[in-house]
Amino acid sequence: MTIIKNLLTIAALSASLVAETLTLSGSVISDNQKMITSRFMGFVTSVNVSEGEKVSKNQILYSIDSREIDSAKAQAELSLQMYDNQFTNVKINLDRHRRLLEKDMVSKYEVENLELAAKNLQDMISIAKARLQEVNNQYRYLNITAPNEGVVVAKNIKVGEMAMPGMPAIVLSDLSNLKISAEIAESNLNLIQHGKKVTVEIPSLGIKEIGTVAAIIPSSNPMTHTFKIKVSFSSLNKSVYPGMYATVSID
Repeated sequence: MTIIKNLLTIAALSASLVAETLTLSGSVISDNQKMITSRFMGFVTSVNVSEGEKVSKNQILYSIDSREIDSAKAQAELSLQMYDNQFTNVKINLDRHRRLLEKDMVSKYEVENLELAAKNLQDMISIAKARLQEVNNQYRYLNITAPNEGVVVAKNIKVGEMAMPGMPAIVLSDLSNLKISAEIAESNLNLIQHGKKVTVEIPSLGIKEIGTVAAIIPSSNPMTHTFKIKVSFSSLNKSVYPGMYATVSID
């Protein structure tokens, strides 16, 4: 009888321990997902990545043509050349009038007008040079590069299409900043708080380790009365990708 009683006690304790562990279903997410877009409008000349591909920082993702910038550059160069030619002519005329002024053959007013014209043209030349430099700087934005290492999770651009500023062309997920997202019932919110240690598992990879509650999203789902939580973990397994099934066990 004593042995049976002890076995029943152990069974009861085990059942109690199981009941005190809450397991949530979730998935791996990237907490640093970026929408990649171009700064300028232009036709796409090349796309160098595909969905699911890993990319490195500063790798060229896609390129757009330079026709609009070429046109702006030609206009800036033309304006600079025009102001340079005008300044050369005014400077020659100014030097001649200064010599004539010394001989009282022209008025000081005429010389001052030429000096003012020369100064204005120098200002216009400075503006034109700055504009040309600005246009030349735009060439570096024709090749759209990855801001960080990651994996391409969406590609919404093809060769020949028009790239538009502000329109996401590529979605890039940072694999170095992965978390597990899960939903917890409103009635169980009292079981967690920021910084709480929990057990995370990614069954497909056999990963099981301790994670930390990193965020509790305060707005609940009105249909299910659940709250979203994010759990950080430090797995160095290179095969972990956003979208993988995971579980979060809370004691």
